[in-house]
Amino acid sequence: MSDEIIFHHYDVSPFSEKVRVVLGIKGLSWHAVEQPVIMPKPGLVCLTGGYRKIPVLQIGADIYCDSQMIIRELDRRFPDSALPDGELPGATGLGYPLGFWTDREVFQAAVAIIFGGIGDHVDESFKKDREALTGRPFDTEQMKQAVPLMTEQMRAHMGMLDAQLADGRAFLGGDRPGLADASAYYNIWFVRTVNPAGGSVFDGFTHLTAWEARVKALGHGTRAEMSTDNAIAIAKAAASTTPEQADPNEPNGLKPGMAVQVMADDYGRDPIAGTLVMSSPTEIAIRRQDDRVGEVVVHFPRAGFWVLPG
Repeated sequence: MSDEIIFHHYDVSPFSEKVRVVLGIKGLSWHAVEQPVIMPKPGLVCLTGGYRKIPVLQIGADIYCDSQMIIRELDRRFPDSALPDGELPGATGLGYPLGFWTDREVFQAAVAIIFGGIGDHVDESFKKDREALTGRPFDTEQMKQAVPLMTEQMRAHMGMLDAQLADGRAFLGGDRPGLADASAYYNIWFVRTVNPAGGSVFDGFTHLTAWEARVKALGHGTRAEMSTDNAIAIAKAAASTTPEQADPNEPNGLKPGMAVQVMADDYGRDPIAGTLVMSSPTEIAIRRQDDRVGEVVVHFPRAGFWVLPG
């Protein structure tokens, strides 16, 4: 099982839904490892070296953090079902910058609409966990006050998508679904799943709601459950397949064998320390050792992450 897809997630995770849609588009079989919504997450951080955010992809002893990195790796390993590049013919890579729009601007509007709407029902342990994750108060009362403004913002974002679909195309890039669809869909799914009343923000966008139904119908591929202990045992028994690779144009002189720390640039900035294995304009990979899992290589995207001397 060292080459099979093991996906660490939880069912209401929005960024996991983005990847699950990609798994559906690509028609892949995968193993689902349910991780806790809040800390502690001992069965996850032993694999990642401290990275606590969801989702995480595991293939043998290679661990991929962040949905951006996960989707890149799925395309690399399964090229016969590679995603269309973006919403414009020949625009290689456009789906990834579009993801930054949906992961940051649209996601923040979704968070306010959701938790401003259900704030009285949010568990205190969840609030404290998210405060530790973000480094700022998780103030649902403040979010409630922001709902009118964030509703306006969400409608502005959805209007852009609706306009893209107005020519009758089935998906954002044309006849075939792709990364743009997965990225644009998951925030809508997140609002409808956690705060159904907040879904009224999508009313009136007829092209958008018809497209939403088409994306939902793509499904999530073929899912089978797996225990955390089994996933860890697979990592411990496997060896990474990532070769050492230096980027000759690496701007800060990073080379394989150097001690480095990698951290997200937005929230969840826990530094993950290891020895650099490879770097490129889109990826950084580090080798680390853990008593529970043995030696693993942990992969991060470059966009949205910092690499510092270890």
